Amino acid sequence: MKLKLLGLLMLCFLATQAQKPKAEKPKLVVGIVVDQMRYDYLYRFYSKYTAGGLKRLMTEGYNCRNNQYHYASTVTGPGHAHIFNGSSPAISGIVGNEWYDKTIGKTTYVVSDSTANVVGLGSATAGKMSPRNMKVSSITDQLRIASQFQSKVIGVAIKDRGAILPAGHTGQAYWYDAGSANWITSDFYLKQLPAWVNSFNDKKIAQELVSKPWETMMPLDKYTETEEDDQPYEATMSGEPKAVFPHKVTLGGIATSPYGNDLTLKFGLAAIDGENLGMGQQTDFLTLSFSSPDYVGHSFGAQSKEIEDVYLKLDKNIAELLSHLDKKLGIGNYTVFLSADHGVAEIPAFLKKHNVPSGLFLGGELEKKAEAALGAKFGEGKYILSADNYQMYLNMDLLNQKSISVDQVTQTLKTEFLKTEGIYNVINLSEGKANDVPQVFRDKLTNIYNPKRSGEVMVLVEPGWFAGYVKGTTHGTMYPYDTHVPLLFYGWGINKGENLNITHISDIAPTIAMLLKILEPNGSIGSPITSALK
Repeated sequence: MKLKLLGLLMLCFLATQAQKPKAEKPKLVVGIVVDQMRYDYLYRFYSKYTAGGLKRLMTEGYNCRNNQYHYASTVTGPGHAHIFNGSSPAISGIVGNEWYDKTIGKTTYVVSDSTANVVGLGSATAGKMSPRNMKVSSITDQLRIASQFQSKVIGVAIKDRGAILPAGHTGQAYWYDAGSANWITSDFYLKQLPAWVNSFNDKKIAQELVSKPWETMMPLDKYTETEEDDQPYEATMSGEPKAVFPHKVTLGGIATSPYGNDLTLKFGLAAIDGENLGMGQQTDFLTLSFSSPDYVGHSFGAQSKEIEDVYLKLDKNIAELLSHLDKKLGIGNYTVFLSADHGVAEIPAFLKKHNVPSGLFLGGELEKKAEAALGAKFGEGKYILSADNYQMYLNMDLLNQKSISVDQVTQTLKTEFLKTEGIYNVINLSEGKANDVPQVFRDKLTNIYNPKRSGEVMVLVEPGWFAGYVKGTTHGTMYPYDTHVPLLFYGWGINKGENLNITHISDIAPTIAMLLKILEPNGSIGSPITSALK
């Protein structure tokens, strides 16, 4: 009789649970950007990741394994912008970390704002930042608009652009000022820092972190996914004679170590608690960008012990974040997505050591070569006003005076540059003339041209080549090592599984818009990844 009664009570409980309505929206969305995370890092270090970090996102969430950038200039500012706005540089105006602005005749930093002022104890220059240069809305803006600005949006990153662009025009952003070792914002957002930010700064966490040397999480001989530690083509940290472990980390150089990620996570957790994110009636949004992998990757390269160590420790950071969200909001009550602003090239010296074609162009080598070729062809004059992102900004007044067309300039540079090893092609970017480039790359090039902010002519380097320095590496091209980045969705409203079909960075914002049942950003060109959504 007791067993029958127990069974009846259990059936009643299950029926009640089945009838209980599911939450209509997540309490919180967390958008994670890992600065300079190539797709293969998910799998190269997989065996050493913890169960609660990246593995949890990969095995319990939805993994878009063929996720690509849809444009050619793969650098930090555009990456962070377009993950959250679903647009392209051609429309958003975010064409690089900096560009030559033709309307004012000078170079502009991606989030610079002369009208803004620092809020907090930081340098005046560090505070002159805002999202005003981005000409479209972000998914975070759309969430704020849809909730009549009741949803909270907080952007966090060591890099100003990594915090500002994801938070959009209507959220709040905080970034790290290395000079003062404080987290700051600008008066575009607030007139004074919240109490929780002041409290965090008062704890001097950065100073505490760098009081210890950077040592590996495991013995070096366990890091079998990367090459030997002592390599002549790795850059050294400040004051160090060699690029080998252990490393002494300075307060100013905290970003070039896992301590930068630790600091970012701690500030992100403080933001969750200080702002009570996810505890209100509306969905809130936290954007969290981990900048340290980019600093470490630039210095030491994709095959270094340093990059392996920073990713194994980042995995633990993500596990800690998820654990905090579990306790604060409950498993299944929040949504997380993770992607990267760009990938990275191998260090050319590493590739050459293994007989893979590669190389680099130093400093302003390409610009000087172009100016010389144009002078020899058309006579004396300054033909190039500026060069950035492999683009040449031409002196159109001079060209008009001399009746020289952009096509003539392009052909002159092509004739000269194709004699040079490492140059694949030269195109007339302003008129979309890239017919001799494969369609897959032609589309990426079309998506970067903004008439006010892009150069008229673009030099296309060969795979494995870049403009940079003798030591370390960089990114910024249209090739897979720069464009193929992770995309993981996890949590409320997300299916479990994976997708091998191509997805694009521009699809992320529309997917989150579909999840939240709100309008996609106003410059969006992507499509929702419907297979990821329940």
